[in-house]
Amino acid sequence: MFTTLLVIATIHTAITLTVGACAGFGIGYLAGWPTVEQLRAELADAAWQLAHDPLTDLYNRSGLRTVHAALAASGPAQPIIAILLDLDGFKEINDEFGHDTGDDLLMEIADRLAPLTAAYGGSVARHSGDEYAAILPVRQHGIFDIGERIKAAIAEPIQLQGEAGPEAVVVTASIGIAIADSTEPLQAALHRADIAMYHAKAQGRNRHVLYASGMTMPDRASRRGPRLRDRRHSRGGVDAA
Repeated sequence: MFTTLLVIATIHTAITLTVGACAGFGIGYLAGWPTVEQLRAELADAAWQLAHDPLTDLYNRSGLRTVHAALAASGPAQPIIAILLDLDGFKEINDEFGHDTGDDLLMEIADRLAPLTAAYGGSVARHSGDEYAAILPVRQHGIFDIGERIKAAIAEPIQLQGEAGPEAVVVTASIGIAIADSTEPLQAALHRADIAMYHAKAQGRNRHVLYASGMTMPDRASRRGPRLRDRRHSRGGVDAA
């Protein structure tokens, strides 16, 4: 008589183990046991999923921490740029166009940010919701240049599917930039970038601000910005955010 046992491996591979008994001694064999190549592929896939955002395929927070840790361990301390950006008025876009369209927008922004940050030798992550974080090496005259290029890339009109059909909408971002040492905890660097980002919001949004010593978080009232209808791409041009 044969009994079939289902064994679930820690990497979520289902293996059927069939155990038989015959003439007073046991005979067992494995059916469907994965090859070494399959195990390696599944482990690599599991590791990739742990480090990446499932919607945008960018790094997630954990993945960005891993990138930063590797940078910190790669050699002597070096200055880096920590960037945190938040899409202006994303909640209004979700409310008007729906969450599926909001997800499409997040993926489009990710597709714009990934090659841009890579061109500067850096990495970008979806930090949370409609926030993105990046770390890049410091290059001469590159701090404000990267801020301007990110702002410009995001502000390119995006086609969103509305009730009446496709509609071009300009999405802007508030960008905070901080200079940090590569051996400094990433969270500390991003916290300063976060403060600078909220100063960008307080100053009218659609801009980047470099963190300065002593800068503190602005009050909540000053973080409000224009609504979605003020950012629409009309036939006559793009309304400023």
